[in-house]
Amino acid sequence: MNVLETDRLTLRRLTAEDAEFILGLLNQPSFLRFIGDRGVRTLDDARAYILNGPVAMYARHGVGLYLTALKEGGDPIGLCGLIKRETLEDIDIGFAFLPEFWGRGYAVEAAAAVLAHGRDDLGLRRIVAITAQDNQSSIRLLEKIGLTFERLIRLSEEGPEINLFAWDKTE
Repeated sequence: MNVLETDRLTLRRLTAEDAEFILGLLNQPSFLRFIGDRGVRTLDDARAYILNGPVAMYARHGVGLYLTALKEGGDPIGLCGLIKRETLEDIDIGFAFLPEFWGRGYAVEAAAAVLAHGRDDLGLRRIVAITAQDNQSSIRLLEKIGLTFERLIRLSEEGPEINLFAWDKTE
């Protein structure tokens, strides 16, 4: 069942059947560099990642990462959704796409739909996003959909400083 649709994309909840796609996406060099190594090396690891991550978050918070697929053909191309991290006060937009689908506007289209969903359907008054300081593509995407840079933060004491962007209805 689709959670969101755009002109070219469908976004739906992940299931254990998406393990093969998740295994490939989470081991892309760009994912490892900008998001981090999730230790997903096998299909069993990928199923556990899906069930303990996004599926558990849907149950706990009603939000999570969604599999993003092309409407035409249904091929999965990435993840995009709302995440509730223990280390952030606000819900944030997360996204990752296979490199062969970069530069076509899919990530902007998906992230804009997710932001609108959070704002209009869920009534969120503030939505944030985090990026590595050198992830220029993600920074441009966040600015395109209306988020602005707020400050540098650390998600943990030993973690690197990362960018915090925000959309805030109260401002």
